[in-house]
Amino acid sequence: MNEFNKTFLLEMIKSPIVIAFIIIGLFGLFFYKKFRGFMGEFWVRKELSKLPKKEYYVLNNIMLESSRGMHQIDHIVVSKYGIFVIEMKNFFGLIKGNEYDKKWIQQFHNKKYYFQNPIHQNYGHLQALIEILGLQKDVFIPIVCISNQANLKVKTTSNVVQLDFLISLIKSYQTVIVNCDLQTIKTKLEMLNIKDYKKRRLHISNIKENVKNEDMICPKCGGKLIEKNGKYGKFVGCSNFPKCRFVKK
Repeated sequence: MNEFNKTFLLEMIKSPIVIAFIIIGLFGLFFYKKFRGFMGEFWVRKELSKLPKKEYYVLNNIMLESSRGMHQIDHIVVSKYGIFVIEMKNFFGLIKGNEYDKKWIQQFHNKKYYFQNPIHQNYGHLQALIEILGLQKDVFIPIVCISNQANLKVKTTSNVVQLDFLISLIKSYQTVIVNCDLQTIKTKLEMLNIKDYKKRRLHISNIKENVKNEDMICPKCGGKLIEKNGKYGKFVGCSNFPKCRFVKK
């Protein structure tokens, strides 16, 4: 690189515009997942706001405590046609899974990522609401909502829809099944909603720890996964070897 190019490069680096782009790039790199999550929640709220306000009460980002622990519920829609419990996943790429799979797969750029089956995750939220509100299970309608950027290939009888079809799915329920006062339900959920920042952060930390511990359980025999030294370096395998030869990839 000649002296002119070096000088030009240094001047470019000092440029406020270039510095701004670098900062934005670094911000996007470190906060991309949070930003995608925020935008996913934003678009769901925008869609749910289209529901008639006289018939549907929409509650967002509700955290409740039951005998089973803490539950962060993305969206709850209270109506006489049912109480809709919505779990939002702002994913992209190919999403594959079945009703009873423990994990689903997100695939893009020839890479696979595993995540907890959102149907099972939402079932835990539903059970908490049954306990807290003291209502029958039949009045609750669980929905898993996936972003429009994803390509869904899931086999399930449960409600799993992309964002574009969320409102039409909710409106497809037209039989009155909730006979108690809707305002009372809404008010109770708002009163029980945990807003304390520290408690919410602790809940998120506990979830991450549970996922970490869950990932260290052998899916074949239920044994503990441990780090081992092999011919080609370190790897994670089942502690029950040689009875179980599972290796984590």
